[in-house]
Amino acid sequence: MTTHANTDACMTACMECLAACARCLDECIGSEAMAQCARLCRDCMVTCGACATLCASNSQNCGTLCRACAEICEACAAECEKHDSEHCQECARACRKCAEECRKLQ
Repeated sequence: MTTHANTDACMTACMECLAACARCLDECIGSEAMAQCARLCRDCMVTCGACATLCASNSQNCGTLCRACAEICEACAAECEKHDSEHCQECARACRKCAEECRKLQ
């Protein structure tokens, strides 16, 4: 059962993930070696923003988007974990947390 506590936790995790991805994207932009990381951070930011919006409005489509958001966050985390930089590691942690919270709403 979806509760306000569940959607609030997911919304918070999505916004924290969006912020971590924005920082990571900013650091990775312009580096050919980090192109995939930057692309996944961009995708994650867009999805997390939309997911947080649907959670905030208690949309009936929240679970559907949460499923996609969890998958995109996992892909972003896997890429970021390949890199030693702190911004990538921080992004990976935020993505894993977001995926975990999103899965609770599927």
